Amino acid sequence: MKIFEIMETKDYENVILCHDKTSGLKAIIAIHDTTLGPALGGCRMWTYDSEDDAINDALRLARGMTYKNAAAGLNLGGGKTVVIGNPRKDKSEALFRSLGRYIESLKGRYITAEDVGTNLKDMEYIRYETKYVAGLAETSGDPSPFTAYGVFRGIQAASEEVFGTSDLKGMRIAIQGVGNVGYSLANYLYEAGAKLIITDIFEDNVKRAVEEFKAEYVKPDEIYGVECDIFAPCALGAIINDETIPQLKCKIVAGSANNQLKEERHGDILQEKGILYVPDYIINAGGVINVADELNPSGYNRDRAMRKVSMIFDTVKKVIQKSKEENIPTYVAADRVAEERIKTIAAVKDNYI
Repeated sequence: MKIFEIMETKDYENVILCHDKTSGLKAIIAIHDTTLGPALGGCRMWTYDSEDDAINDALRLARGMTYKNAAAGLNLGGGKTVVIGNPRKDKSEALFRSLGRYIESLKGRYITAEDVGTNLKDMEYIRYETKYVAGLAETSGDPSPFTAYGVFRGIQAASEEVFGTSDLKGMRIAIQGVGNVGYSLANYLYEAGAKLIITDIFEDNVKRAVEEFKAEYVKPDEIYGVECDIFAPCALGAIINDETIPQLKCKIVAGSANNQLKEERHGDILQEKGILYVPDYIINAGGVINVADELNPSGYNRDRAMRKVSMIFDTVKKVIQKSKEENIPTYVAADRVAEERIKTIAAVKDNYI
């Protein structure tokens, strides 16, 4: 791997390789950009096929956090931690405390939180060694409801653009995945009067959604082709691809799943087909907005966090407007919104240095 070439191409600041023989820790901390503030991004634990795959994932996710945090209006940069290991077998107090010491050594340049494969207990272990960890049980806690509320507000904004109203009553909305975030989103949509079509690979998730929200169930491979107004991917990434796009019978794609476009060109195809795609890192920023509120000098305030999450409605509208004005796909417009904010703040800082 030509690591410095990759870092130069995408302008990364730091890549830290962390190893501890005693605990078995093998981790990568990637810091992409700290123009807006310290890098904030979760700690992911996964069984990667190779060390190169793990490093690439850390780099990709860190850069994604830069854009997510910038577009969300947060005074935070982007970073990510990737721990190589099986989250069901390889966890230990020693491993996460060792990682915590590496994070502490960065003296606040990077702040972590839970992510795929990690949980609140793991973050508590990290907290023993460093204060630079957010999303703890006694503060903001589970980010899922906040992520779901942000997606709900983003769907309302998209609906206003496409259907002329943010009122979702009677709308047919297909949700792929009704786990933590998908379930909370389904609850918001049900209360708003939407008619839900759901799918999930876990039977208990399906049963709960069908019973509580009077949802219609379809098999996982059938969700793409259902007749609906809005398709909300809330599970896997890369689900907007050459195989699924021809099946879509919706006007809007807007959900919480990360990296929904398998390739950027799939965003171009959606635009050509007249389907409004709400970029994932714009609409699913509610969780990180909530976590970021912990860093407020006055301490965490849930009501304030929810008000900020609600503003995802305005961010989605801003991205859509830029897409229309510049005649570019929404995924490109989202990147430009984030990049313009970073560039502007960088120039302001230069004025005072």
